[in-house]
Amino acid sequence: MAGGKGGGLGGRGNKSGSNRKGAQKGSGGQRKQGLEGRGPTPKAEDRVKHPAARRAASTARRTQGTTGGRGTRPKVPYKANRQISELIAGRNSVVEALRAQIPATTLYVATQIDIDERVRESLTLATQRALPILEVSRQEVDRLTDGAIHQGIALQIPQYSYAHPDDLVERAQDAAEAPLIVALDGVTDPRNLGAVIRSAAAFGAHGVVVPERRSAGMTAGAWKTSAGAAARIPVAQAGNLTRALEAYQKQGLLVVGLAASGTMDLADLQAGADPMVLVVGAEDKGLSRLVEQTCDLTVRIPIAAATESLNAGVAAAIALYEVAQRRNRAGRL
Repeated sequence: MAGGKGGGLGGRGNKSGSNRKGAQKGSGGQRKQGLEGRGPTPKAEDRVKHPAARRAASTARRTQGTTGGRGTRPKVPYKANRQISELIAGRNSVVEALRAQIPATTLYVATQIDIDERVRESLTLATQRALPILEVSRQEVDRLTDGAIHQGIALQIPQYSYAHPDDLVERAQDAAEAPLIVALDGVTDPRNLGAVIRSAAAFGAHGVVVPERRSAGMTAGAWKTSAGAAARIPVAQAGNLTRALEAYQKQGLLVVGLAASGTMDLADLQAGADPMVLVVGAEDKGLSRLVEQTCDLTVRIPIAAATESLNAGVAAAIALYEVAQRRNRAGRL
């Protein structure tokens, strides 16, 4: 009986019935068969509880725009949206933008805000223009305006559609007028751009040209400062301002630059009635070297003190007024 029990225990330990410890003959093959079908060790990113897997999952959620936890929001799509549209925030800014007929796509109003005269007028103007009015939570307005002070209201404006520099000449030709174009060199303040657009519209210019790089663009600030003039006069964008000026010269336009070191006073310019491009530089740097070399001539605006300077908006307004006076006199002769 004792031997039977010993034989039974030995059968469970190994088939040979031996009580010896350690690997037995043929055991390597048995272990190999036990490992078959498991395949290679998975990568760290594929192991559910591995830190690398958690980091990969978090990155995937952000990329796909899904929320992966409290406070998480899709960053990539939001940045892409900011490139194609812009939001004007605040009650004064919104109502002024609507009064100026700035192109808009949607008016956002936070729920349960205090309705004052500015909000009431904004709603009326948006309704008259058949703009969509969306009532959203204050948290949603916070997100849309990226934390800017909005007072519960925001206006979305679309991306500006720039003209081609040649379109401005064609616009003058269609009106049977001598082209008058304003080009900005290194002007980075959108408010200056808006002021130049307003002056260009007031004094009969056919458009404004800005470079693609290192220049102000048609943002909400430019629209607002233009006081609606940007809806009446086109703004063109040039990949290279110097080449655009050279192209205008080939079409018979005189390129005149405003510069503190100009060769003559603005009042002595006799070519005001001719096809012209008026080039205005930044207040601090003036015209860049290549642009100034490209100009056919440069003129200066006399000022009382040598240490004073004029910003681009003021300088452009003065020069355009002088040119408009000459054109009016030429038209009366």
